[in-house]
Amino acid sequence: MCVAEKNGNEIFVDELMQDYDGNGTSVPGASVLVICKNVPVVRQSYGFANIEEQTFVTPATNFRLASITKQFTAAAILLLAEEKNGRLQLDDRIREKWLQTLPEATNAITIRHLLTHTSGLIDYEDVIDANADPNHQLSDLDVLNILSSHNRTYFTPPGTRYHYSNSGYALLALIVERASGNRFANFLRERIFLPLKMNETLAYENGISKIVHRAFGYSNNGSLWIRTDQSQTSAVLGDGGIYSSIDDLAKWDAALYDDRLLSLESLQLAFSPAVRTDDPAIQYGMGWHISGDMLWHTG
Repeated sequence: MCVAEKNGNEIFVDELMQDYDGNGTSVPGASVLVICKNVPVVRQSYGFANIEEQTFVTPATNFRLASITKQFTAAAILLLAEEKNGRLQLDDRIREKWLQTLPEATNAITIRHLLTHTSGLIDYEDVIDANADPNHQLSDLDVLNILSSHNRTYFTPPGTRYHYSNSGYALLALIVERASGNRFANFLRERIFLPLKMNETLAYENGISKIVHRAFGYSNNGSLWIRTDQSQTSAVLGDGGIYSSIDDLAKWDAALYDDRLLSLESLQLAFSPAVRTDDPAIQYGMGWHISGDMLWHTG
């Protein structure tokens, strides 16, 4: 069997990722993909997806994207805004048209404000019990109910200041459902994942969907890696519920340069600075951080 020799880029990335390789020990792993001009120049995987079963990470391993999910939630809203029926518009007031149970303090908030983290909404993670049972997980609808019981915002008028808001993206998932008549996870699959052939990417719904080639999360207690894969917020889909692999994310990346999924006008909206963040070097569009000519998101 002939093993291909690694190039300089791969060797450099190996050095950066050595903590994930474990040097012969079982450690939680990672995958790295670097694409230049539509061509992968690095496609490497390290460590274990499942330590208990000794399953290695591969480029097909599906990781929970966490807040990288927001790119897809924003895209779902933009797809609906493109529809000629005009049912959903970015400047819809969310309480008036979509989420009537929200308190009066949210009257002026629009979909655009949610997309750009300028709604002033309180973050549901700030008001839930941090010590609650992680097996009792919240849904997007639970987030709406939590917000509906707190008639307040962060005291800044909508559209005037950046406050990163997981709440806003949970509400966007509910708006997608109400505008489309489809479950959020199904909408993503039918309108984004399948058209792009991201066949193993999904918004995970416990008891409904199954994650193949799944990576699990772990924490180190000083001597052992303990599986700590879920928290009470892990089932909220709109702000962080998608699982995907670097191979599928390469297909997502390819769709961001033309109109195969979103119109060029919608892409321009997503990628254009709407508000400056707390870091003067970073702005936010719709689902994307913007630093100069870089578009990115943590997850």
